[in-house]
Amino acid sequence: MSAVQPGSQQRRVRLWFGDHVIADYRATADLAERYVAAMAHRFTGLRITNDPVPDPDPAPARALPGERLWELTPR
Repeated sequence: MSAVQPGSQQRRVRLWFGDHVIADYRATADLAERYVAAMAHRFTGLRITNDPVPDPDPAPARALPGERLWELTPR
């Protein structure tokens, strides 16, 4: 099942290494916030942006994966 739902407010989350985007996903606002939190925990120090997606989206990004790609454990 895709994280992107028609008619819902979409957010574009990007993980940056300097001027280079190393991850680019879009999801509903609540899923995007969870993704930002997970990426901030995993990639401390890298810039993460969470921007609204204009309608129509001129540059579609991949939807968030439906499965967990790694385990996040408290440090």
